[in-house]
Amino acid sequence: QVQLVESGGGLVQAGGSLRLSCAPSGRTFSNYGVGWFRQAPGKEREFVAAISWSDRNTYYTDSVKGRFTISRDNNAKNTVYLQMNSLKAEDTAVYYCAADSSRPLAYSSSYYKEGRSYDYWGQGTQVTVSS
Repeated sequence: QVQLVESGGGLVQAGGSLRLSCAPSGRTFSNYGVGWFRQAPGKEREFVAAISWSDRNTYYTDSVKGRFTISRDNNAKNTVYLQMNSLKAEDTAVYYCAADSSRPLAYSSSYYKEGRSYDYWGQGTQVTVSS
């Protein structure tokens, strides 16, 4: 069992930056695919970004491309970060990280964009962007 601990959310003005962290509790994230999803009030959960288990590929939803960056620190229990720059009011949501332990031999962006691809989910961290 993997427990995910998210941190880094908060209140920021539009145009500002935040960095979210997703760390595993009790073990490393080595060879896990990790994704970030978000859910705004009254809306469905949506995919934001993902990094493949091999670290070879990263994926982003169109609305955050060029502003958000997902990365993994292999020196810190493979903690996964989501650097969010140029934040907009529409980025306001609860952000969730999720981990996939399956290590598929073949995968595409659509695999990591699907919530059902992930085995473990964090509790979420609130990001509020004021305009």
